[in-house]
Parts: sequence; C-alpha cells; structure tokens
Amino acid sequence: MTLKIIGAGFGRTGTESMKQALELIGFGPCYHMHEVLPDQGKVDAWRAIASGEPGDWDQVFSGYQATVDWPGAFVWRELAEHFPEAKILLTHRDSESWYRSMENTILEVLRSSTEPHTIAGRLLKKGVFNDEVWDRDHIIATFEKNVADVQAAFSDDRLLTYNIGDGWEPLCRFLDCPIPDQPFPHTNRPGDFHANRLSAERERDEDKTSD
Repeated sequence: MTLKIIGAGFGRTGTESMKQALELIGFGPCYHMHEVLPDQGKVDAWRAIASGEPGDWDQVFSGYQATVDWPGAFVWRELAEHFPEAKILLTHRDSESWYRSMENTILEVLRSSTEPHTIAGRLLKKGVFNDEVWDRDHIIATFEKNVADVQAAFSDDRLLTYNIGDGWEPLCRFLDCPIPDQPFPHTNRPGDFHANRLSAERERDEDKTSD
C-alpha cells in the first residue's frame, strides 16, 4: 500500500473531519496526529524527523492510503516528491477563523509546553511557528504562506484546495469516486480536541507503565 492522498493543510482546517471522510469513501486508513500520539514508536520517529533526520516514508506510512493534519503536513514537499502519483489535498479555512480555533486548542498546548523535545515543541512550536507562538500576526502569516506555497507548487490536476464546509461534491469529483449517501463528517470541535489529547496521553502513560 502506498500513499494516494497527501494532506498539506495545517491542523484546525477540518482535518479530523477529512480523515473520516476519506475513510468513508475508500481511502483509509488515513494518517493523522491522532494516530501518532498514543504510539511511542511513532512519536519517537517524528521527533527525529523534526530534528532533521531523513524520514523513511514507506515505513512511516506503511499501511496507510492517505495522510492529513500534522505531522504529515509538516513534510508535504518531501512526501509529494516521494509519492509522485499521490494527490495533494489542501484543507483550508478563513485565516481569522482558523486562528480563533487554534487559540482554543493547539496554541494553548504550544504556549504551555516547556519540553522542547516533544512533537508539540520540536515539530510545531519550533519547526512550524519558529517559536513565535504568542505572535498572532506571525502565526497567521505562517498559515497563509503555507497555503500560498502549496498552491504554487502543484497544478490543478494534482491539487484540491478544500474549504471547510464544502461538502462531498468537490472532494469526490477530485478523487473520481461516488458521493456517499450520508452527511459529510463534522468532528473535532475544541472540546473534542482536548478530550482526544487527554485520552492519547493516558494511553501512552499506560504503555510506559506496562513496559
């Protein structure tokens, strides 16, 4: 199995909903930060990648057909080159709306983090936002630059910019698959984010205790 879809959009652009949508239309399993946090092996691999070590992408994404959200979105350039047949999916939303969602979720984690070697510290806080997680203008500019860079890198036949709330039609047309007879998923509101984060932390702590 090889990656068929590479998500290049930042977290909080509907990536959890998109993960579920892709799995519903046959592009699963789909890699997401939720796949990483409970698994210490995946966490260690991404810490190394965030530190500059080369990723073994076939191994990292073994068994997956798609990836959305971080950490995959951190290396969309490398993945697009390594999987040249894969489609690029840029999940997107208005930058002001995105920032408000980030403030209630991921930025709260990054701003409270004091451990530089976690995925939050190494990959997101430093790697994505250059340690400027209190600077609103910098954060929004980083988000908008990523959008511009992705859109400049790929032609329309390989790239779909998917705006949050667009529903099934543009996605299924892009992937040449039928529209499911059910609503597009809508998940991972701020309350869901914190519940998922706590659940992942508990699972990882339990694994460490049983070692």
